[in-house]
Amino acid sequence: MKVRIGYGLGTASDTVEGPRFGALVDALDELRFDSLWLSERVGGNCPDPMVGLSFAAGRSTRLKLGTSVQVLPGRNLHLLAKAWASLDRLTGGRCLPAFGLGIREPREQAAFGVERGDRARLFDEGLPKLRRLWAGEEVDGASILPLPVQQPMDVWLGGAAPAELRRVGRHGDGWLPSFCTTVDIEEGRPVIEAEAAAHGRAIDGEHWGALVPYLTTPGPLPDRLVDIVKLRRPDADPADVVPSGPDELRAHLERFIGVDVSKFVLVPIGEPDDWPSHLAEIADATLGLVN
Repeated sequence: MKVRIGYGLGTASDTVEGPRFGALVDALDELRFDSLWLSERVGGNCPDPMVGLSFAAGRSTRLKLGTSVQVLPGRNLHLLAKAWASLDRLTGGRCLPAFGLGIREPREQAAFGVERGDRARLFDEGLPKLRRLWAGEEVDGASILPLPVQQPMDVWLGGAAPAELRRVGRHGDGWLPSFCTTVDIEEGRPVIEAEAAAHGRAIDGEHWGALVPYLTTPGPLPDRLVDIVKLRRPDADPADVVPSGPDELRAHLERFIGVDVSKFVLVPIGEPDDWPSHLAEIADATLGLVN
């Protein structure tokens, strides 16, 4: 099992200026983190993921580039397929697209022009079309060029609700849930595997992951974060979901590795003043787990 540790920015980030974002990318690259993942929130203080990943691609020759996650319903599929294929071609096959339905927030939904009740259907129709376009097929009267380097290009999906787990089984190449525990993994994986098998598919044993939010400064979880965790995982102890500081973060990852999770995206809660120094500390605590 190959353990890989990437890094992501959340949907409310102070790292939106070129020099600061560049320092983050450079440090991730120099410290040998596996990947950079950017979130999508139209109304959030975070860079557009495709723009941010393109910026990062120009500063690194090895970092993989992912989204955590990009909204699929409401997008022009041909233009989206073209953008990802272009980035994958320009970076020599380093793209890790991950898609979702979008959050339950009226202004975010309005930005994509899709009613909530239509999003699941559009997602289930759209992702297979993306795969066909990346394979060079004509879809709805048009095809794209260039094609991505990766054939096929793996698509990661998140979520832990029953319908989301089944969607991973039907459509995903990898699972990247967030705000989860090892119990969530142990209970969710069989559901995904059963759904995949029912559709003649299988998830690669190396494609089980977790997005791990952590407090950058050791200490108790802020009340607002406790409320978020309780909303998402009402039966879980918030401290079991969000580790605090580098030492707890390492122990948290070790527990996930113990249930055969091998791909991680670390997301800071509370951004540091100095990215290189903080990332060096996180690298010292966690990258020794990489094999």
